[in-house]
Amino acid sequence: MAIIKKFRIKSFKNINSIIEFDNVSLSYGNRLILDNINFKINEGQIFGMLGPNGVGKSTIFNLITGLVNPDKGKIKIVNEDVTKYPVYLRTKKFKVGYVPQYGGFFNDLTLHDNLKAISEIVIDKKNLRSERINYLISKFELDNLKDIKAKFLSGGQKKKLVIALSLLGNPKVLLLDECFAALDVLTIKMLQEIIVNLQQENRITICICDHQARDLLACVDTAMILSNGKIIAQDSPSNLVRNIDAKNAYFGDSFKFN
Repeated sequence: MAIIKKFRIKSFKNINSIIEFDNVSLSYGNRLILDNINFKINEGQIFGMLGPNGVGKSTIFNLITGLVNPDKGKIKIVNEDVTKYPVYLRTKKFKVGYVPQYGGFFNDLTLHDNLKAISEIVIDKKNLRSERINYLISKFELDNLKDIKAKFLSGGQKKKLVIALSLLGNPKVLLLDECFAALDVLTIKMLQEIIVNLQQENRITICICDHQARDLLACVDTAMILSNGKIIAQDSPSNLVRNIDAKNAYFGDSFKFN
C-alpha cells in the first residue's frame, strides 16, 4: 500500500506537549502492565503505539481517558495533572475524544439518532447540535445512511459513525484504539486518509494503537514500541523499523515498510 502521508512532522514550531506520562506504573493484581513509563505526545501530532498483545496499549488509552488510574506517576493534559480527574471532565474540559476498538454506538438507533443522542451530552448549546451533526454527516459522506440503524451498517460505515460521534464535541485529542482491525484494504485506506485529513484540516492531535504495523506506520508522524511494560523505542516510522531494539522486541528481521 502506498504511503498515505505526504509529509511527517519531524519538529514543531511550538513544542507543546498535549499528553504527557510522567513515571507512570500500573499493575493488575500481580501482573505489571506499565513500568515507570515516560513519553509525550505533541500538539498537532499523529502518534502511534505498537507492541504485542497485552503490552498495555489500550491501558494507556484507559489512563488518558480516566477509566483507570495509575498506581503511581502523573498523567498530564495540556500541562495540567489530570490523574484524579473523572472521565466526563477529561472529555469536556480537555476535549479528549475516544474511538474504541469495539462498539461505541447504539445498535438500535439510526445513524442520525446516534449522533443526536451523543450531541445532547457533549454540546451544551441546543442550536449548535443540528449544525454539528449535519457537518459531520456531510464530512463523512453519510447522508444516504442517516436513517439506517447502526447494527445494519458495514464495518467501515460503523467506524465512520464512531469517529463522527467522537468528533461531536470538537476534541483537541482523538484516541483510536485498534482502528484498522478486521477492515478490508480499501476501508483501511479510507480510514488512513480520514486520520491524516483530521490532522491537516482540523489540527487535531491523534493517537493510534494497532497491531496492523504497516497501516499504522503509513499515517503517523512518530511511533513507539512497547514491550514488557517498557518503551523500547520511539522514532519516525522509517527510523523505527531500522531500530535494533524495535526489531528484537516487535518487528523481527523480515518486516518491510513501504
